[in-house]
Amino acid sequence: MSDSCSLEPFSLPRKRGPAANAFVFRHIRPGSAFSLTGPYLDEDACEYADASWTSEAFQANTAIGLSYPTESCPILNITAGQEPTQNCTLGDQPVYTVNATCAADVAAGIRFAHEHNIRLVIRDTGHDLLRRSTGYGSLQIWIRYLRQGITFQEIFKSSERHGCPITAWKGSAFRIDGGYTWSDVLGEAASRDVIVVGGGTPSVGCLGGWMQGGGHGPAAHEHGLGADQVLEAQVILANGWVVTASPCHHPDLFFAIRGGGGSTYGVVISTTVKAYPTSQMTAQQLSIAPLNPKYKPEFMKAMELLHNAYPDLLDQGFSGYGSWSIRAPTPLVYNNNYTLSEDVEANFTTGFTHTLSIFNQTPEAAESVFAPVQRQLAPYDGRRLFINITYSSFPTYAAYYDALSGIESPVGSPVALGSRLLDRKALTSPELNRTLEVLAGSAEQYTSVNLVLVGGGQVARDGADRYSGVNPAWRTAYLHNIVARGWAPGADAATRKAVHDDITNVKVQAMKDLAPGTGAYMNEVSNPMISPGVKDGAEAMP
Repeated sequence: MSDSCSLEPFSLPRKRGPAANAFVFRHIRPGSAFSLTGPYLDEDACEYADASWTSEAFQANTAIGLSYPTESCPILNITAGQEPTQNCTLGDQPVYTVNATCAADVAAGIRFAHEHNIRLVIRDTGHDLLRRSTGYGSLQIWIRYLRQGITFQEIFKSSERHGCPITAWKGSAFRIDGGYTWSDVLGEAASRDVIVVGGGTPSVGCLGGWMQGGGHGPAAHEHGLGADQVLEAQVILANGWVVTASPCHHPDLFFAIRGGGGSTYGVVISTTVKAYPTSQMTAQQLSIAPLNPKYKPEFMKAMELLHNAYPDLLDQGFSGYGSWSIRAPTPLVYNNNYTLSEDVEANFTTGFTHTLSIFNQTPEAAESVFAPVQRQLAPYDGRRLFINITYSSFPTYAAYYDALSGIESPVGSPVALGSRLLDRKALTSPELNRTLEVLAGSAEQYTSVNLVLVGGGQVARDGADRYSGVNPAWRTAYLHNIVARGWAPGADAATRKAVHDDITNVKVQAMKDLAPGTGAYMNEVSNPMISPGVKDGAEAMP
């Protein structure tokens, strides 16, 4: 990585360092504080923040913006008459931020935190569920604007002086120098007709927790998890030194950052990842819903049938994402096929959808693979359940991703979630139906269950990589199963705690009982609740 700036040691507070475009910010209030009455009220800023709050880009471009914020200060719409129900504080957000634009900025921030015994956190996009980029009273190093290029290599060449003979990869690669998102890299890959394994959400950062925790995405089943794509990386250590981690140099560090957790062993500022020739893609979209709420038992039976079938479907090449709920806040499935009647709803808030893809297969071949499952579902179709299946073909992976996968969901709302990696034994267990009923919960809970169906395939085969730090449970899992619930803005601590307790102690526990020998995906495990007595990083604001 070229280093175009050199930041001298600094003292806080400071507005600007010697490096061009490098700043040290002090935070005295959360971003939502613009909407509060009192000295911080800014109606224009409040209106903009309220309109943009659910935008991933807005949160990522804000130094202390979070895709999944803490509960310290919900956004308010003062023009609609909303008023604060609690004091608004900085909570567990960092007090200062180093806006790093080159490696020297990062190193200087690390040294300063070390010399002054200050808690240090690292942040890229803030797309994190576990508050690893927050910390009470901390100094934050923000690498979003540390961007020094994305370089394509037709044939991978190690940056090390004498190469690394242990690395067997002879294909193409991308070197990602800085805090880019997958939308940046996937665009470069599409222009060269190659595939990189990136996140299903294109705004996720390439270097941080996604990769370092494992990293799933639409191409993972075919080509492996994100962590297993890394051929080498540049890392800044706790002493401020910049090292190249590979199988040949610092192999223990190389192992650790490839699945062992983000912001733990050093600050990754560059990675080189594998690239693959593009593929023709076939996608299947499946929607299921009970024609009437009284047919929920048949809907749950269909859920069981599908879960039973997933290991075989993935072994034959299918992979993708899905979700279901027995009651969602908005419709999950739209009725385009059936005439409305006393027994048939207009649209369905109880429902299931998945989008699966298969590489280098025709729609006819994909239909043949799914045919046994469709025969099992047929007795319910049109009688008790709405079932709709469509197939579509795409000339390249990029065309498929842009059409059906690279979708940005709204952010900016707190959520309680938990997950479990489920293997074949769990998905075909006689106890599966009971577990699904626990996950469904009651209609009043508005529980969402999300299916990450990327296991098997190359994810399983990469278990032989001795430099992979990924949780071994990924190697036998087919489904990464996520359960989530939210709450109304401004909900009190008791309400939030009840939701967290239900997720962790009831729903996740049911999955643990079903699959006691597996584990969870590091980046989407049960997320903690801030206790009501947590220290705040700033004085409470009226």
